[in-house]
Amino acid sequence: MKTYKFLFSSRWVGYFALALVFALACVALGNWQMNRRNAVVENITKIQNNYSGAIVDYDAVAGNFEALDPAREWTQVRLKGTYQTADQRVVRNRPLNGAPGYEVLVPLTLENGDTVIIDRGWLPIGYTQPGHPDVVPQPESGVVTVVARLKPAEPKLDRSAPAGQLASIELNDYAAQLSYPIKTGAYGQLATETPAAASNPVAFPAPSIDEGSHLSYALQWIAFGVLAFVGFGYAARMQRRNDEFDALEAEESGVPVEELYGRGSAFHPRQLPKNKKPGSRPTAEEAEDALLDSQGF
Repeated sequence: MKTYKFLFSSRWVGYFALALVFALACVALGNWQMNRRNAVVENITKIQNNYSGAIVDYDAVAGNFEALDPAREWTQVRLKGTYQTADQRVVRNRPLNGAPGYEVLVPLTLENGDTVIIDRGWLPIGYTQPGHPDVVPQPESGVVTVVARLKPAEPKLDRSAPAGQLASIELNDYAAQLSYPIKTGAYGQLATETPAAASNPVAFPAPSIDEGSHLSYALQWIAFGVLAFVGFGYAARMQRRNDEFDALEAEESGVPVEELYGRGSAFHPRQLPKNKKPGSRPTAEEAEDALLDSQGF
């Protein structure tokens, strides 16, 4: 008779508890990966909507240069003004596609008097003077029309930079070096300039819209959690089969299994010799030897 009464023993209750704890941990890790994926997908959606979306005038988003709404990141903004090239700065340690380099920041004073920071692009490391780019391309003088994408200001880094350079795009430090106020909540990453300069820094590539492997990792963790119960069920089934085997052998021999084979005997059904098949009866000599073993002879 098939029975799983042993599942209510303390040992098997402990096994089930371990399987349950493991499964819950896997579900938690799967949810963590799904939350990470959701955040990445949300960011990808924002990039797709804003990066190549409609160009808006500065007046419509002016407040974002003081405190950027995260949903507005990458929005294209049209600005008209004059570059303050005398106050440009180079930002150190800015790799691009694995190559070390710099970025060039220039204040742009708009026709309404506001001044915002424009990141004009990337420059490779120089070889003439260590720690400086060889050439910094300059924008056109006079009034220019700039289309730039909104980017948040960066945190302050605990490191210094040479004169004329910045450790990061931390705009409050930049503002402290200037004799006029600038907007410090966000800056613009250059998309186009009119009139265009004779030469420009290297343009930035479009941001990645690859969502990564978070979904597959989440599914893997969930699968691991399910396998914990599959393994528990398989172990319970094998235990039940062993118990049935023991009961059948005892019934056919008329002698309790422990007396017939002896606990730990090589002839116990769970420890049959390699040449013995499950369910086969021992020879008379084997049974006699097993009985003598069980009685201590």
